[in-house]
This record gives sequence, C-alpha cells and structure tokens, in this order.
Amino acid sequence: MAIAESIQNALASSSMIRKMFEEGIQLKNRHGADKVFDFSLGNPDIEPPAAFHELFVKLAQEDEKGSHGYMPNAGYANVREALAKKVCREQNVKVDGSYIVMASGAAGGLNVVIKTICNPGDEVIVSRPYFMEYKAYTTNHGAKLVEVDSTEDFDLDLSAIGAALNEKTAAIIINSPNNPTGKIYSAASLASLASLLKEHGKKTGRLPYIVSDEPYREIAYTGEVPPILSCYSEAIVVSSYSKSLSLPGERIGFIAVSPEISAKDDLVNGLIYATRILGFVNAPALMQKIVGSLTEARVDVSIYEKRRDAFMDVLNEAGIEYALPQGAFYLFCKAPKRANGESDDKAFVEHLKKHLILGVPGSGFGKQGWLRFAYCVDEKIISASKTAFKEAMKSWQ
Repeated sequence: MAIAESIQNALASSSMIRKMFEEGIQLKNRHGADKVFDFSLGNPDIEPPAAFHELFVKLAQEDEKGSHGYMPNAGYANVREALAKKVCREQNVKVDGSYIVMASGAAGGLNVVIKTICNPGDEVIVSRPYFMEYKAYTTNHGAKLVEVDSTEDFDLDLSAIGAALNEKTAAIIINSPNNPTGKIYSAASLASLASLLKEHGKKTGRLPYIVSDEPYREIAYTGEVPPILSCYSEAIVVSSYSKSLSLPGERIGFIAVSPEISAKDDLVNGLIYATRILGFVNAPALMQKIVGSLTEARVDVSIYEKRRDAFMDVLNEAGIEYALPQGAFYLFCKAPKRANGESDDKAFVEHLKKHLILGVPGSGFGKQGWLRFAYCVDEKIISASKTAFKEAMKSWQ
C-alpha cells in the first residue's frame, strides 16, 4: 500500500540539515568522533543550568495526586501567568496568562498557529534564507509558503515583501535572531514592516499577522532583541526553551499574542483547539512546571559568543567569507568560487566532507551559493578544524 503522495514528495526533498547529521554519524563511526568536524545540526551541547537539574529531581520525587493527569489544553494556569510576566518584560507589553498558550516546542507552536489562522489556499510570506521546516508547517494546513529575498545584509526587504502581499496573505513569518544568518531585525525594520502591513490592511480589508519565531531570542550578542508584540497589533510570538535552556529534546515552548490583537478570544480559543486536534493535546506537564519556575534562567551566552569568535578566526585563516552573526549560534558563509569562477554550495559541502567537515548547503535554507555551520559544539572541535578547512580550500581552488 503506497503512502500519501504529499509525504512521498516531502521525503524526496527532506531536510538537508538532518541528512548531513545522519551522514555525520556514519563518518564518526568510521573515523572516530574526534576526527570529524560536525557543524551540521543546531543541537545545543551546553548543559541546562544547574537550577534545571535541581528542580527536575525535586519534581520527579514528588508524589502529588493527579500530577500526571490531564490539564487544560492551554497549559497550567500558574505557568501561563509566570510566562506572561516574562513576555511583559521582553515585549514591553501588559498581558496576563490568558494571552499565553503552552506549546510542544516552537515547531508544535508554529503548526498550531498556522492551523488556526490559515484557510486552504492562503499564503504565508517568509524572507530568504529561512528555516526550511516553515514550508512543511505551512503546507501541512493547506496554505502556501511565499518566499521573498532579503537584502544583501539579510535584513527584511520591504519592497519584496510589499510586492508579495495580496488578498490571500494570512501572515508573514519572521525569525530573529535568524536561523541561519544570525541576523537580528532592528526596531526600525520591524516598525517599517508593521507600517507596510497596516497600509495593506487598509487597502484589502485583511490585516496579516506577523508570526515571530523566537527560540533564539535570549542568545543575542548585541543587546536586547527588539520586541514585536508592542510594535504591531496583529502579532504572535512563538518560542521555546530548546536553545535558551538547552532543552531541545523536551519539546517545551509557548505562544504569546499581542494585547492589542483583534478577536483575541476567538484566536486564543482557536490556538487551544488546534493544540488538541493536532495531537499535542497539551505541552509536557513536567516541563511546564519547570519552565514556569525558571523564567529568569538561561544558559551562558558568552560561551556561544566565544565560540563564534573562534570559528570566525578559523574561517578568516581559510579565506571563507561569512555574515557576522548578531545572535543564535550559526555562521552563514559564502560558498567559495573555483578557479573558473563558479560557485556551488552543494558541491562545496560535498568537498568539505572529504576533509571530514560537515556543514549544510544554503540551498537547504532557500539561499543558493551559501552554507551554514553550527558552532554549538565544543571549542576544541572548532580549533581542531583549522587545518582541515585550510586544506579543503587549497584543494577546492
């Protein structure tokens, strides 16, 4: 019996990130883990803060009646209130727990949001390069992802976004700090985007949402990440603790909506309903209790900044150009040209594998001619890769 055509097509063009990660496992088995320089997957290697482990053990030892039972689909009320206070601080707004819905990670949250706001045939705009799973999340719910180019420095290109807007536009997804570029959108860029969408809403009678994907918000090297909820009325934030607390495997996050959002009750009730029918039912109970108590905690961001600087030194010596990341833990690099002037990101990534270096082609993020390295790895691996990068560049050119 054949599987669904949509899934068959998706498998044929499945995530290049995961593909490189799987190949990395094979290379490590063949050559030894210390001989392979795996920068493919954004899988945080920094351990969660000590407070997480302490609270985890404490809660696991408790035997409170009903602690493993069903809860409201939106999550525990006290956890939603705790996260509302966090959102108030970060987003410069006043909200309470009724504006928060707990989610099974940012991926779960994004699927819930798109399911709630999109009709079949609606369009969702995204700026290239972007996290490619957005395409799957959008098509999951009968909508279409519309890709537009960013500016040369990977900022939002308002002209390109404006040209893509139409009556079918349900939302634009932004990601700041950005995966894969590390770009942080300025307050001025967000304000200009908000103005553009407001004008579009006046003309068409449909005001698109801004859906801000923010799992890297707390991994920023240049100060605070500008808020979106206080910038635009129809804004929705989706975040997780995969990066800020190094908990990617625990699948815990949240959705927060602007206090000025229209039809707030309908929207939030829709998010809660979608959480249930998409099969998440509710975010993991134990993790909710933990993050609700650790709203001030995060990993040591200075470790990532130190690794970023060390990796930039490696790339500088090898002669590989890159965009300076303002946040997250990725370096987005130009695929170097061959002697004949040609540039091919996929071919260069295959070439790097011969030197046991693993990265991800920019094509996997909608941006040909570039590639991404994740530096959420031990600094010793970054330093040890220097010779391999130099040799790879010599043989490439």
